[in-house]
Amino acid sequence: MQQPKTLSKRKHIVLTSHPGYSGEKPPRIRWGETDPLQRGPIVGSLTNQAHRNVIGTHSGSYSVYRALAVASGTLQPNHRADLTNTAPIVPIGPYPSWADPEQIVSLDPFGAIVGEAYAHLYQQGYDIRPTIAVTKAHIQMPELQEAVAKGRLSVDGKIVKSGGSLVVTKVAIEPVWYLPGIAKRLNVRESDLRRALFQQTGGMFPELVTRPDLQVFLPPIGSITVYLIGDIAAITDPNRQLAVRVHDECNGSDVFGSDICTCRPYLVHGIEVCVETAQAGGAGVIVYFRKEGRALGEVTKFLVYNARKRQEGGDSASAYFSRTECVAGVQDMRFQELMPDVLHWLGIRRIDRFVSMSDMKYNAIVDSGIKIVQRIAIPDELIPADAQVEIAAKQAAGYYSEKVAPDEIALTTIKGRSFTE
Repeated sequence: MQQPKTLSKRKHIVLTSHPGYSGEKPPRIRWGETDPLQRGPIVGSLTNQAHRNVIGTHSGSYSVYRALAVASGTLQPNHRADLTNTAPIVPIGPYPSWADPEQIVSLDPFGAIVGEAYAHLYQQGYDIRPTIAVTKAHIQMPELQEAVAKGRLSVDGKIVKSGGSLVVTKVAIEPVWYLPGIAKRLNVRESDLRRALFQQTGGMFPELVTRPDLQVFLPPIGSITVYLIGDIAAITDPNRQLAVRVHDECNGSDVFGSDICTCRPYLVHGIEVCVETAQAGGAGVIVYFRKEGRALGEVTKFLVYNARKRQEGGDSASAYFSRTECVAGVQDMRFQELMPDVLHWLGIRRIDRFVSMSDMKYNAIVDSGIKIVQRIAIPDELIPADAQVEIAAKQAAGYYSEKVAPDEIALTTIKGRSFTE
């Protein structure tokens, strides 16, 4: 594999169109280095323009609200974050995947440990912000309390507390895109990727087309949240079981319980499978992406709902995807090719129970080098009546299918049930 050129081999370009630029060279980024000091910090803050070595800035889409706060005078633009006692509650990694520029291209693997790794640069005045935070929490969902009441889940006092609350380790991840790696993952030229990003954001980031020396982009998009259930060491232990649910945001269902889709029921079922696996000595991982409406957005999603239900003959599986494409021009913009990065950041090499029937998710994970032993469908009794159209449409389109690697099937049982049933 051809390694990307580093800044040390290029002349530093001075562009007067970028405000505050002084000509001082910022820290170099060598994506894929094992040592975070050799890799270099991600400096996307705005307190000193001369230190910046990325395109864009921190906080994703929330950076716009930061601009409002600055404009209104409620936030000083030169504020530096006090990171005292903000380090991860639980250590994660490092893993070999952290130094593989092929496996991780959409997040900074060192994003949670910048305070420790780059302490000397902080002392020199560099405003280096974490892009990953790790904490612990309790979550409560009525469906989990019902699972306890019906005996599907047991209160063990460690993972499931009395009352049905669930103990989790919670991780928040802001996207950090290594543009050469993103382009390779999508099989496009980096120059074409940069130009499309520049044009489709209305020219918001001119550095995309004027600064080829800057190879890292902090995109203004939603973040990722990961919920880890059980012993974190079990996630990478080949002798222990791992359950995973990768879930893409659906505000209407996940939060408000809309019954037109299976999103919240499938999410809850995934959590239940993860808890079962953790209580049997393994671990569970829930990955939650902010990709509302298959990354088409909620406005587009609601327009499609209207179009489907108002068509002659009513809502139907045959029009499920076609009406989406008529409105949005494409059926899906989630680009699951980037999704496995977070799994590689966790050091995952095998998933025993993958709570999803999506071929796009399955193929993306397997093609990235992670084995999937079993795929788990949502039980029929959890599918809302109004969501039957969704299931039928996905089955007809080949979106939903069962794939099991027979040589990888584990015979371990949970509560008397085989993983293969």
